[in-house]
Amino acid sequence: MRRRGRRRHRREDRARIADGDDRTGERRRARPSGPGRRRQGVRRDARRGRRHAQGKAGAGALTADKTTWRSSWTLQPGGDYRVQATATSPAGKTATAASAFRTSTAVAATRINNVVPSAGETVGTGMPIFIQFNKEVPERAKPLVEKSVELSSTKPTVGSWRWLDKGHSFNGLPSLVFRPKKPWEPNQEVSLRVHYAGLKIGDDVFGAKDVSRKFKIGDSHVVTINAKTHKLVVQKNGETVRSWGVSLGAGGDVWADGVDHLLTTSGVHLTMDRSRMERMRPPGKKEGDPGWYDEQVPWATRISNSGEYIHQNMDDPSCLGNRNCSHGCVRSPGNDAKWFYNWSYRGDIVKITGTARKLDWWNGWGYWEVPFAKWSNTGDTTPVTTAPLKP
Repeated sequence: MRRRGRRRHRREDRARIADGDDRTGERRRARPSGPGRRRQGVRRDARRGRRHAQGKAGAGALTADKTTWRSSWTLQPGGDYRVQATATSPAGKTATAASAFRTSTAVAATRINNVVPSAGETVGTGMPIFIQFNKEVPERAKPLVEKSVELSSTKPTVGSWRWLDKGHSFNGLPSLVFRPKKPWEPNQEVSLRVHYAGLKIGDDVFGAKDVSRKFKIGDSHVVTINAKTHKLVVQKNGETVRSWGVSLGAGGDVWADGVDHLLTTSGVHLTMDRSRMERMRPPGKKEGDPGWYDEQVPWATRISNSGEYIHQNMDDPSCLGNRNCSHGCVRSPGNDAKWFYNWSYRGDIVKITGTARKLDWWNGWGYWEVPFAKWSNTGDTTPVTTAPLKP
């Protein structure tokens, strides 16, 4: 529910609080008498206006002329704050001004409700980062959201952000997605923080709370699959650790869009979710239609949103390593499919070649199909480099 409310400020004789244009309280200005001014402290309410945090100062800095103190990030809606400033004259005399205020309680209906990867998860070197919203972010708020993001990692990583509408999102949630220019260097930590609290998302409504996430990049896992040789090869940190014969999509089901939907897609896929036992049925068909099937398939690791998995073969074993007989998935021997299910991370790179069907970039996590120079659609398309991760 959308709530609206007026900002309430209490002013004292010798201090003035001024709001920034796009924030609940971006600027905090104190004007004590005397030529010298310095920020003494801003204490932030840690319980949304009920009790002041004990001695907790808000991060920020004075302007060069020392007349305005600006918080580093926007403030929590509905929070009580105190500002105290002390000025010292050349003669050594001091003057103090203090003020208290409460930020608006009007919280935007648009909120961050999901971040991928999960907290503490270890992911592959191809993994994107998703900041996901319950509804589309207004266009005029997008630059503020972009600037509110802090991304740091153990090893500096160049990448860019892209807005996805719900139609191009893998799970239907509007998203801001980070993709590195090159795969992440393996075995490092990544930290994300979105300073969403207090951002002006709409007319007099503000972001509800900040969101943070930490996760790890694991070993480099790269899988190559060739539809013509019917072979899958797994590499870990550049060394081949396993290979086996596979069977890919047989083809033969061309839809009105001109696409043969029984062919496996060629391109750079990423491993996504996985299922110990996955129920599989053909998209766009119902029971009784030609080509209908309804099967329970074990050890299924998803690699796209069009129903492609690496999974245990449940049909003619003579196809493995010899012929393409599947409905589009990568059929594998049972022991190999189980091993891969347990060994892989989300975000591992899976390169498939040799078919006549191309992977669309918006199919699952097919983002590596987009040239990096064309990836960003944000207000500032300049690539960013992750900040050093603080211990």
